[in-house]
Amino acid sequence: MSEPRIRVGIGGWNFEPWRDNFYPKGWSQARELEYASRQLTAIEINATYYSSQKPSTFAKWRAETPAGFMFSLKASRFATNRRVLAEAGESVQRFVESGIAELGDKLGPIVWQFAPTKKFDAADFEAFLKLLPAAVGGIALRHAMDVRHESFKSPAYVALARRYGVATVFTESDDYPAIADATGPFIYSRVMRTASELPAGCTPEVLDGLAASCRAWHDGSQPTGLPLVEPAGTDGAARDVFLFFISGAKERAPAAAMALIDRLK
Repeated sequence: MSEPRIRVGIGGWNFEPWRDNFYPKGWSQARELEYASRQLTAIEINATYYSSQKPSTFAKWRAETPAGFMFSLKASRFATNRRVLAEAGESVQRFVESGIAELGDKLGPIVWQFAPTKKFDAADFEAFLKLLPAAVGGIALRHAMDVRHESFKSPAYVALARRYGVATVFTESDDYPAIADATGPFIYSRVMRTASELPAGCTPEVLDGLAASCRAWHDGSQPTGLPLVEPAGTDGAARDVFLFFISGAKERAPAAAMALIDRLK
């Protein structure tokens, strides 16, 4: 297993405004992943949430990116957007066996995103967690829960996530609850507060704060000043950290990610 790292990136790589402020002038759209993956260290793929991808597509993405790069995948909405999560077994299996193993060692966390209206039901949510496989094609899987209802800000949810070893997405957003508790062996954060009037999407102070948080998480400690539901002691073990600039002023996401990567060097 490789040494834990901090990876910073964006959501996707095909976004028209980036052709004016991120990709070199005249750069081929067919080579945008090639370029983006050499400026960033991870990319979150949203397309897998809406539809299945072919195994050959995952293999192509792997081939186009450099060693050490990672993709996180948003799992199929058919697994999470349902009234009874315990009945998601077939959808979970279909997604996991859709060819994601073709990414090999570039397969990062799988993000299970729930609707903002989905409330925490301890029994049903535990039944869902029991459906998540530990591996596929010989590759260990890491699962992150993107929960978006205030009812998840409860000690019962945090305890359940810790028991099953799944991460909880820490979302920096005005629209979704912020849960900064470390519930799994890695950290997954989504920053959704970039501003279009700032060249780097964030102020230097915000970027410095994000860098400090990433370092603390990576070192196995808890950053100060973040909203915790159920504070717990830390064992000091190094952790992988994944942070993505998503939404907000999306046109600034690459600049924000590169500015943070620069601070982390």
